[in-house]
Amino acid sequence: MLRAQFVLFDGFDPLDVVAPFEVLTAGSGFLGGKLAVELVSADGPGVVGSGNPGLTLTATAALDPDAPGYVLVPGAAGPVDGDPDAGVETIPVLLSHFASSDAMPLLRRAFDNPDCTIATVCGGSLALAMAGLLEGRTATTHALGIDLLDATGVHIVRARVVDDGDLISGGGVTSGLDVALYVLERDFGSHTAHAVEELFEYERRGTTWKASH
Repeated sequence: MLRAQFVLFDGFDPLDVVAPFEVLTAGSGFLGGKLAVELVSADGPGVVGSGNPGLTLTATAALDPDAPGYVLVPGAAGPVDGDPDAGVETIPVLLSHFASSDAMPLLRRAFDNPDCTIATVCGGSLALAMAGLLEGRTATTHALGIDLLDATGVHIVRARVVDDGDLISGGGVTSGLDVALYVLERDFGSHTAHAVEELFEYERRGTTWKASH
């Protein structure tokens, strides 16, 4: 069975996780349970605090970079501006902490897994880029992080969803819906993606950018 592993870390954006989680769960239902959708962390099972005070999610397993399927990396939630020296954990600070965490060696292994596709939402691609995992790749992120992503050696495309083979990235927070629907369409067919769109009464926006192969 294919696994769709959503990576939780301290300060993650819950909408980056919950929206695509629900899309892939619904898609798995239409596919007869072909996808095992789960919340994971580098540290294994346990409660993980999001960037929204009072909102937590529970990881049920450790991130397995060798499993076939998908690893989905969210961005962070928190203040955009503030003085880190004064203890303000801005979104860039949270992403930087994640980029230097124990999750990154595991995500590097996931990139080396030929049976795994990495998908990011919002600042998720920025965290991977900060860790040096996206140099030379093509990706997108939230509009506020484009310049920083560009500075890491990533080829930037201002599209809602960017498909660079084993790396799929989404723009702002609501693009998580589009990323997950695109995964269903690309790998399981338009009938499955359309069925989930009808169930959620949601229509994707924009044109997905695809690498030339």
